[in-house]
Formats: sequence, structure tokens, C-alpha cells
Amino acid sequence: MATRPTWQGYLRLSLVSCPVALYTATSRSGDVSFNMLHKETHNRIRMIPTDPETGPVDRSEIVKGYEVEKGRYVVITDEEIKNVRLSTTRTLDIERFVDEAEIDRLYWNDPYFLVPDGEMAVEAFTVIREAMENSGKVALGRLVMHQRERLMALEPRDLGILAYSLRSNREVKNPAEVFDNIPDVKPDKAMVDIATQIIKQQEGPFDPSKFNDRYEDALRALIKEKEKGHTVGTPEKPKEAEVIDLMEALRRSLGQGGGSGGAAKKPAASTSRKAAAEKAADPPKIATSKAKPAAKKAPAKAAAAKKPAAKKAPARKSA
Repeated sequence: MATRPTWQGYLRLSLVSCPVALYTATSRSGDVSFNMLHKETHNRIRMIPTDPETGPVDRSEIVKGYEVEKGRYVVITDEEIKNVRLSTTRTLDIERFVDEAEIDRLYWNDPYFLVPDGEMAVEAFTVIREAMENSGKVALGRLVMHQRERLMALEPRDLGILAYSLRSNREVKNPAEVFDNIPDVKPDKAMVDIATQIIKQQEGPFDPSKFNDRYEDALRALIKEKEKGHTVGTPEKPKEAEVIDLMEALRRSLGQGGGSGGAAKKPAASTSRKAAAEKAADPPKIATSKAKPAAKKAPAKAAAAKKPAAKKAPARKSA
């Protein structure tokens, strides 16, 4: 396996245990990131640790400290941190089995792949995985990773085990702190019915390849054009969504989805937040010496104005 494991230790179910390795299930290697450079020389900026009183500090002189009150710290050495050892430092001990539905989505965090570490571990690992699959439950256990004890949720996946770190109760805020400020109103039934039809029009399978990060795609397009020496023009600012009658907006939305009904006859105005967001995510316009004059965009509006009848088609689009 090309990547290095995030954690190595033992998976234990009662008296049965085996060596395992934990690998991250996601990657950020493709993310666009920027370095800080000097404006004139384009040399990368170096971050030099500095004491506000004595000046630059050698890294060998840096220690860890916990701020107990403003300006007062308790110094902790690396050796003292290493001595804080729990049994979960090297062992992922399965403590309980629960139904997946019992774990609130607020608690699910990062996914990992758990695999047997070495050929000798395969048999015991397979026994535990098969038993978990037969139970139909999610296993809960704890391990120490990145200087924190983390609760893990384990479930069988193919020949391995998918492990999710779960947030602790102290990390998760009470939804009532925010949701209780929302007025409890009774919505109009007709509006809810139309909104339900709109949802049905947009139903479909989840295909992650259809949901790329369009903002990052636009950044890559910008970088490519700048690398070619092109200048980049300022994109047109997206229009704010107009405040219109809610029922009329719902009917127009239903018409955009291809639904049949009298309210779908009128072409929908491009005033929705979704349309504005999609426009904002388009790649930046590049201004080069070969760019065509902006005046040539005018005929496009005239051409579009000749096709209002096409909007009346009653055929329903499938999601």
C-alpha cells in the first residue's frame, strides 16, 4: 500500500485480537493551495519563530505550554506527554454494538479504512469482520490518535472494515441553541404540496462525480490562464434574487422542472439563488488581445427572445 498508516495497533473483540492498520479514506492532495511570496522577488516567505522581547528563536528552544489564564502558562515536556498512556494507545477495543440509526449524524466525523496488518492477522480479522456483518450492527471502540482518545464506529465494507471517528459529546452543540430561535409557524398546505412535487422532480441516485468543486475548478482555470501570461477580467457580478410572491415562486419552480399544470405556462425568470450561485461559480473570463468585442453579445438576447414557446412543453424531467 502506497500511503502510510495513520495508526497501527490491535483490534480486539473480547479475548480475540489481531494487528491492524488504519488508513485515511479521503485525500486533500488535489486541493488548490497558495504559498506566500515576496511581492517583488517572488521568493517564498520564511516563517521565523520570534520572541516579542528577545527576537528570533531557535526551534530547539521552543517548548509546549497550556494557557491556564491570560499570559500564564503551564509548560509540558514531550516526555511528559508520552507518559500519558491509555490502554487505547495501542488497542482498538470493541466495547459495544449499536444500530446505525442510533448515532446522530452530528457525531459522524472522518472516515478511515481498517485492514489486517500482516498475513498472520488475516484469519482473526476476517472472523471479527464476518461476525460484525452477521450482527447488522455498528461496533463502537476507542483509540488514541493525534494525542486524543477518539470514539470510532466500525462497519464491514467489502473485505475490510470502514471506520469513522465520532465527535465527542463536548464537541457537539445542542441544536436547540440555534433552532429554538426559529418561529414555529404552520405553512400553507398548498405551498407544501407544490414544494413536495418539486422535490420529486429532483429525486435521483447519488453520483458524486456530478458534484465537483466548481470554485476550485474556476481557480484552476484562473491559474492556467495566468501561467499563459493572459490578463484576467473581472466577472460580471451575479444579480441578487428578487423578493417575489412565495406561491408564484413555487409555481414557477414547478414549471422549470417540466411539471404539467396551468401555472407552468409562464417562462421562469432567472431570479433564484441557485441560478445566481451557479453563475458565480463559472470560470473567470479571460481578457486577451484576441478577445472579441463585448458588443457582439447583443444578438444572443434577440435569439433567445424568439423561443418563448419552447418553455410550454409539459414533459416532466426525471432527476
